[in-house]
Amino acid sequence: MPPITASIDVDRPAEEVFAYATDPSRFSEWQKGVVGGQMDSAGAPKVGDHCLTTRRIGFANRPVASELVRLDPPRQWGVRGLSGPIRAVVDVTVEARSDTSAHLTIALDFLSYATTHLACVPDGDSHTPHPSPHTSHQQPSA
Repeated sequence: MPPITASIDVDRPAEEVFAYATDPSRFSEWQKGVVGGQMDSAGAPKVGDHCLTTRRIGFANRPVASELVRLDPPRQWGVRGLSGPIRAVVDVTVEARSDTSAHLTIALDFLSYATTHLACVPDGDSHTPHPSPHTSHQQPSA
């Protein structure tokens, strides 16, 4: 499945667009569900640093950590999720259109790291599923 991509032209210099779009403390201004964010290190970000974001999921705030894997200011920035069964892959690209405008593209993809699968197969009685030989299953105790 291709990544989810959003693009917009912005009447600001590429440097300003890049700084705004890649600053985790500003994510809550334009990403629904984000309640906070920061980089884990002081100073200018560098590849290998962690981007820490807190998202409101359901009724709870959940911390999400990503690793900065691409950094070429003011053109490219990319992070990859570090934990959980589904991890985001985010790539930001900023193209200068002139000294005062830029084109911003954000691509969002997800990688699955699920390691368990539950599959049931019938054994003749179509109303009673039984575990597949590829899954572990414990019968409930009586």
